[in-house]
Amino acid sequence: MPPLAHSLPNRPPDEWQSLADHSADVADICACFSTPFGSAACGKLLGAVHDLGKSRAAFQAYLRHANGVTDSDYDGSDHSHSGAAAVWLANRAGPIGRLLSACAAGHHAGLPDWTGGGTPGGALAQRLAEEAPVLAEPAVRDWVGANEASWLASKAAPPFPFSRNDSSLSFWLRMMFSCLVDADYLDTEAFIDPDRSHLRALGRPLETLSPVFFAALDGKQRAAADTPVNRVRAEIRAACERAADLPPGLFSLTVPTGGGKTLSATAFAFRHALRHGLKRIIYVIPYTSIIEQTAEILRGILGTENVLEHHSNFDPDKETLQSRLAAENWDAPVVVTTAVQFFESLHAAKPSRCRKLHNIAESVVILDEVQLLPTSLLLPCAEAIRQLAAHYRATLVLSTATQLDLPGLDPAAVREIIPPGLDLYRRLKRTRIEFPADATARRTWPDLAAELQTHDQVLCIVNTRRDCRELFDLMPPGSVHLSALMCGEHRSRVIADIKARLADGAPLRVISTQLVEAGVDIDFPVVYRAFTGLSSVAQSAGRCNREGRLGEPGRVVVFVPPVPAPRGELRKQEDALHELLARPGGIDPDDPHAFPDYFRALHGRMNDLGTAFRAWLGVPVPEAFRNGTLPAPPDPGRYQFREAADAFRMIDGYASVPLIVRYGDADRLIAALRAGGPSRDLMRRLQRYTVNVPRPALDTLLAKHFAEELPLPPRPDLPSGIFVQTAPEAYTGTFGLDLFTAAPAPAHPPTTERTHP
Repeated sequence: MPPLAHSLPNRPPDEWQSLADHSADVADICACFSTPFGSAACGKLLGAVHDLGKSRAAFQAYLRHANGVTDSDYDGSDHSHSGAAAVWLANRAGPIGRLLSACAAGHHAGLPDWTGGGTPGGALAQRLAEEAPVLAEPAVRDWVGANEASWLASKAAPPFPFSRNDSSLSFWLRMMFSCLVDADYLDTEAFIDPDRSHLRALGRPLETLSPVFFAALDGKQRAAADTPVNRVRAEIRAACERAADLPPGLFSLTVPTGGGKTLSATAFAFRHALRHGLKRIIYVIPYTSIIEQTAEILRGILGTENVLEHHSNFDPDKETLQSRLAAENWDAPVVVTTAVQFFESLHAAKPSRCRKLHNIAESVVILDEVQLLPTSLLLPCAEAIRQLAAHYRATLVLSTATQLDLPGLDPAAVREIIPPGLDLYRRLKRTRIEFPADATARRTWPDLAAELQTHDQVLCIVNTRRDCRELFDLMPPGSVHLSALMCGEHRSRVIADIKARLADGAPLRVISTQLVEAGVDIDFPVVYRAFTGLSSVAQSAGRCNREGRLGEPGRVVVFVPPVPAPRGELRKQEDALHELLARPGGIDPDDPHAFPDYFRALHGRMNDLGTAFRAWLGVPVPEAFRNGTLPAPPDPGRYQFREAADAFRMIDGYASVPLIVRYGDADRLIAALRAGGPSRDLMRRLQRYTVNVPRPALDTLLAKHFAEELPLPPRPDLPSGIFVQTAPEAYTGTFGLDLFTAAPAPAHPPTTERTHP
């Protein structure tokens, strides 16, 4: 019998999938996926050879034995298969094959490091040497001999000149890896589980969604009150639609807060995608506190089945099997995701994280509030943006309320959608920002609390969770506390209540961390903001007089809190604003040119914007690969893919730990987890009830028996790594996790309101 690739339980071998069929199918799918970036021949070659190691007699014997088929040749010997394709590519397919060998070697376990790294036994250099003898095995030699001519006929060549000064080669390899992994998964699933495979088509194409979107947008615009703010929003939309005819590439959309960027940017995306044959829209948002709001708006217009929401706090009750499948590879017309998910995937090595990457090609990517990208990784983020625009037919829109030049991108290559003549910052001015006369004079919390109580409706945004708690403790009954010490489910309910009370005109005083700064659609007449960076001050101002309903500008009062922000980026943001305020004439926060000045001052204070990350890309690419001639350099593509993935972390997972808290329906879910162990659906539901806790604070909670590491079946004696709140009093409806009473710590806990994807 010819070699087989996959078996079917309880079916005879003559009904199993042959290696020839699987290889041909994956080759065709992989070629299709890599066509948008000119790599179809490379994709076809990679797909055709990726499983050639399955022709080994040892693998065929293992496949039969594992399915209860008697095979006298089975002796339990090594039957691994991915290394054989890597060896053949490296030795027989020329320079391009040596590059693609990393993709073949890692299509199950992940892109390998070239040498050493965290898994030295799986390093590519070692595997190419150790697994070379596999090609000499008779069955493999026969399979290669019968197929090698057709493999080499693909004439695989580099799709564009690789530069030795950037990540173009390593980025392309990760994209090719994505094509192979997704093609392999899809073809295997289609054979083994065709019913599941048929459920994958999620949503309608953009061509049919576009009329639905614009009909809803037109209706919304007609129904809006004829106010100066709404007239400006209509002009912003019109500018976005005009710019959609421009060629794909890099754009910026600079609109002050409250200018309706979300729907106008989506209007640009629809028009631009249809004009240039792009296939999906990807909305990338910095905070999970606002991603749900954006996804809800788009779902309300386009329908739930057409919008994939992919992030950690996604409500499982909104999930279907189709959306779960689409999340694996982003095969949906509209995707809403986090910046963490997006950029960490672009630098990942694991198959599950990389699988979706090829579907970013030929997409319109809207990077919302791009100024919130972590400054320590600006350069690698900018490099990924540049690569997508330069080589993958992707259009990227840098959407921001605070004009900036992103380091690592050529400003001349970024086209601003909004023409200067619209004069948005003057026409959308709805607030008056009041900086302290003396930026060194600190206020006390009691003094500030007394002042806040003179306002019927007021929002006060502070820098840390501890500051939020200390100020709130001085506020009168009826005040609202809001921070990321509340789980996602809790925060959603509190924000909904805030919106309802504002709509009713009820008295309301809210003390919050910066999680409300970007995108949360709330509108207060007065906003207080603890001294911080200029961009955060501007974002806070976007929560004040948002609709322009006041007869005069809303007040945004910047105050100096009792203690400075924790050392690190928050402190440097403060220092950058101090520098601008100290200049002759100070600073005009309504002048859009003030923001590039601020970001330059901030970036100048940072120790590193991500330059050191380039070291993870390995040795420079040989000059021959730069001009595309591809003679045979000795060792191209020596990349440390796994080390790079470990190094690129937008959130420090070592500094904090997710803790499942007892809120809402969590007790029932925790009981199910304790009884039956984790499942994907259960853990997905529990993500709505987690809080990221600093490791020292978690240690204190564990020592006080306020939390436990959950013992799980079938081995409750082994560490589970899943931590659960045990003491009911440690979580309250007011504060969320009462960390400062239950686990007091001398230093400020981390205040980042982003969460893991």
